[in-house]
Amino acid sequence: MRQIVRGYAGVIVLLGILLVAAVLVSLSLGRYPIPISAMIARFLGFSGFDSPRAEAILFNVRLPRILLACLVGTSLAAAGAAYQGVFQNPLAAPDILGASGGAAAGATLAILLRLPGPMITVFAFTASLLTIALVMFIGGRVRGKKIIGLILAGLMISSLNNAAVSFMKLAADPNSVLPEIVYWLMGSLAKTNPSSLSFAVLPIAVGVAPLLIFRWRINLLTLSEDEARTMGVNVRRLRLIVILSSTLITAAAVSVSGIIGWAGLVIPHLTRRFVGSNYRYLMPASMLFGALFLLIIDDVSRNLFATEIPLGILTSLIGAPFFLWLITRKGDVW
Repeated sequence: MRQIVRGYAGVIVLLGILLVAAVLVSLSLGRYPIPISAMIARFLGFSGFDSPRAEAILFNVRLPRILLACLVGTSLAAAGAAYQGVFQNPLAAPDILGASGGAAAGATLAILLRLPGPMITVFAFTASLLTIALVMFIGGRVRGKKIIGLILAGLMISSLNNAAVSFMKLAADPNSVLPEIVYWLMGSLAKTNPSSLSFAVLPIAVGVAPLLIFRWRINLLTLSEDEARTMGVNVRRLRLIVILSSTLITAAAVSVSGIIGWAGLVIPHLTRRFVGSNYRYLMPASMLFGALFLLIIDDVSRNLFATEIPLGILTSLIGAPFFLWLITRKGDVW
């Protein structure tokens, strides 16, 4: 048992080391290459840059984008893992309750109204939270199993949000507004700046903290409420905390990045292959793996071609074939 624990802890440490290395490499990549040695010298307090332009690019453009990619990847992977535990469903993803659909509707409305970039983020975040509040209100009034009621309410509200987005796309100016809406819906970090990073940090930190603190208790959600109660756990309260925390980080992530599919579904499944299904190790490992995954995807997005590829396209190209491979392997996908 101790060897297993050490092995799982080693995987988490290895992921942390790989993430730090990926951040350093990512900081050096771009249209304006910056040597890693110069960056290390600058962070240590020495003058490592040849020009003020390199320092401005590093701290005002590249560093905020890389940190935001890590935050978004962490949030989506953590929310996906948490939802899969809460709903006991291997197909559960961060958008299962409609958070992404709500954010899409809010952002589309803001773009249609020609609002500035920060207001698009605010509209997306607010609409996402309102959508989840509506889903939970409807799910709480459903007779029978509350979990099934929540999922069904999420599907129905997501359908309404999708209809609203389609209608607004139809009403948008096809030459100027519509392309911006379509690009936002495909997911991108191209417009990242220090203000968008600041906007996302607080809600993500507030949502991630309970998931880490109560991660071992998520394992108890597989038990009946009576069994869990004998172990001193209030299942309803725990489930509410996990859902609210996952919703908050999903709303914050989607509001600054757009719709990025598959990361929250695939990363937890892949992480289980290395650390098992115990959330004591699965949650932190998924967070680190999600950050590493989305950071690499963003590096490919901004460096592969002269024009950036939306993140949603790349994650789908990678996530869908991987999930097909996963479900066709011998053994249960769960």
